[in-house]
Amino acid sequence: MSDLDTGSGAGSAYCDAGAALAVVGPSGTVTRWTDAARQLLGYRPQEVLGRSAGSLLASPGESRDGFDQEWSGRTVLRRRDGRTVDVSLRVSALSGEDGTVEWLVSLTGAPGSARAVSVAENCPFPMAVWDSELRMAWLNEALADAYGSPREARLGRVLEESPLYADTSEVKATLREVLDSGVPVIGRELDQRDRRWRRTYALSVFPVENARAGESGVCSLNVDVTSSRRARERITLLSRAGTRIGTTLDVRQTAQDLADVVVPVLADYATVDLLDSAELGGRPLTQLGAAGDGRIPAFHRGGMASIHEGMPESLWSPGDPVFVPPNSPFMEVLASGRSYLEPELDASPGTWLAQDPRRRERVVTLGMHSLLILPIHARGEILGVTVLVRTENLVPFDENDRLVAEELVSRAALSLDNARRYAREHTAALALQRDLLPRHPSGGSAVDAVWRYLPSDKRGGVGGDWFDVIQLSGARVALVVGDVVGHGINAAAAMGRIRTATMTLAALDLPPAEVLANLDDLLARLAAESVEATAMPPAIMGATCLYVVYDPISRRCTAARAGHPPPALVDPSGAVTLLDVPPGAPLGVGTRTFEAVEYELSEESTLVLYTDGLVETHDHDIDFGLDRLCRALGQRPGAPLEELCSSAVAIIPAGEQSDDVAVLLARSHSLDPDQVMEWELAADAAAVGGVRAAAVRTLTDWRLERLVPAAEQIIGELLANAVLHAAGPVRLRLIRYQVLVCEVFDRSLHIVRAGNAGPTDEGGRGVAIVAALASRFGSRWTSNGKCVWAELPLPPGGGDGGETG
Repeated sequence: MSDLDTGSGAGSAYCDAGAALAVVGPSGTVTRWTDAARQLLGYRPQEVLGRSAGSLLASPGESRDGFDQEWSGRTVLRRRDGRTVDVSLRVSALSGEDGTVEWLVSLTGAPGSARAVSVAENCPFPMAVWDSELRMAWLNEALADAYGSPREARLGRVLEESPLYADTSEVKATLREVLDSGVPVIGRELDQRDRRWRRTYALSVFPVENARAGESGVCSLNVDVTSSRRARERITLLSRAGTRIGTTLDVRQTAQDLADVVVPVLADYATVDLLDSAELGGRPLTQLGAAGDGRIPAFHRGGMASIHEGMPESLWSPGDPVFVPPNSPFMEVLASGRSYLEPELDASPGTWLAQDPRRRERVVTLGMHSLLILPIHARGEILGVTVLVRTENLVPFDENDRLVAEELVSRAALSLDNARRYAREHTAALALQRDLLPRHPSGGSAVDAVWRYLPSDKRGGVGGDWFDVIQLSGARVALVVGDVVGHGINAAAAMGRIRTATMTLAALDLPPAEVLANLDDLLARLAAESVEATAMPPAIMGATCLYVVYDPISRRCTAARAGHPPPALVDPSGAVTLLDVPPGAPLGVGTRTFEAVEYELSEESTLVLYTDGLVETHDHDIDFGLDRLCRALGQRPGAPLEELCSSAVAIIPAGEQSDDVAVLLARSHSLDPDQVMEWELAADAAAVGGVRAAAVRTLTDWRLERLVPAAEQIIGELLANAVLHAAGPVRLRLIRYQVLVCEVFDRSLHIVRAGNAGPTDEGGRGVAIVAALASRFGSRWTSNGKCVWAELPLPPGGGDGGETG
């Protein structure tokens, strides 16, 4: 108003539009009301005109029906909102044209009070003043609108049924804190969650004077900072994801980490479903032409998280196959490679959920109302989908949520792809290594053998540890344990090459030191080839090996090692000894110099061969591990091999295995004297017939009559060849165990090999006959000559049962 409301009058000329002025008629009713008066007391003109001026006093009993004199002084008036205001009051007489007298009332409050009240009333944020008992003394329009009830209905009430706070306990505590201390609280964030919503408010509280009838109180100001809080949470979420996701190379764990990160900050329920690459033939989905072949990709649940205990939203557990409707957003995401956002999830019968009644039932029952599906793709390949759902948080997903989720999933996708690639390589390396290791090693009649192989996942997966039990001629057996430097598929492949070479050299009946020398040369040549082929990674950098040959007839073993830990020997009494075998250089160094030693074993002694992963740890040297192994082996004398092997591997501290471990235990046996027969003869053809006849009688005594024709022919040919071509004396030995072995020893160093004699050849036909009759045939060097041998299988039930000892 530019002038007094409701018109002109004699007093109009005296009214300042900027002052809080009112005109009271002779009857004491208000007849004029300025806008400044409205700002000071809160009454609009239509609410006060015609009303008794005395009703505006804080104590109406002090008023009079009319004014009869000019007057000035201080008094207390009551505002429209119930608050009181101390004002300076000046009453002046105004003469009307008809001789009547009206009174001009000038209201002067505290400096700036009208302006302060106006500012508070117009503040867009909810404000309230609370008295010393924390009862509401005043509230502005914004807070009154939030309550949805008349302002007067809230005055005098405590903080209850608040439209802002589901939990008022923290708000009351803050109001009381400021009231008692007088120290303001500025911008204290309060999270409020209930069944319907989740909001964040910044609460500011400061003390005020004269909140009610001269009492002190506090004023509260509430600002909804939910949007800014969510923005900060998104930034924190991305930062947290960088440190949480991808810390392991386990596909399942990485998928679970992704689900855990987004719940509850971004979603109330999240799943990570991965494509089964085996079902897709290992091809990227993008090459399938949006599943144009009509096949539905197979998913498996990789990880999931929920704000609800027990995850009632999920129809599948981690690892289970997940059903995907053919016409659904899942297939749309896979086909397009773009995310799918459905802010208001429609579960009506005509939607895609109608194809999946079980999923639709969960959606409806649990109140899933907003959906976001994102593809997991890395390096041009789609690995699966991430599904985000909101239930308790009633705010739908928006574009900001989509952008944050896409950034989050793209980071996780690289970690998932790395984990998947590692898992493929690890599985391939483990399968290769397991395929290259012996399946059912047997020591025949010479030894009983048990073994353990423990792969390690801590340093690149499997490594190049291996072992072997190789049956040799003459009932002997070779025991081998080795370790290729490095880990992974390259080490496993290198181990396979070395093991094959070792078996080949063992088949030639070479002594242990010569076997290692040949392996050393082989690895040195392979390493040289690898250096020359700069385009290829190094094939084999080196290896260690222990090679032991045991003879059950003499009960002697010969051992040589190349940079490998020494073998342990457990005698029948339980005493443990580390055999003093010269260490030698690792294979591949190229020294080709190894020294073998010989030991005689007691019956039922146990040889323990192992790789360094059993005795080496990060915090102790190898001597500590060897001492611990010896104590474990000696605790139970005569224990079964399986139990003794378990005791050996039990020395590895839990969680500290940092390398592959291979352990081989062999318990020695000896052949009974009646299983071996020997004859010695001079290098004279006339002596061959008598020895051959004696051998036939021995076969008859052994009840091996069915072998006599073949055995007699083989013995005759071998003896004749030795007498004719070798230096005497000549020795024949028959061994009966799992097979019948015919051995002829002489002093010649010429090794006999099987071959085909030509029509004009004068010799070689006898060797061909032996090779044709025998199941195995060969020759080997001895300490003072050579041995030519041939084996014949025993007939079923032949002799006295064949294998003994």
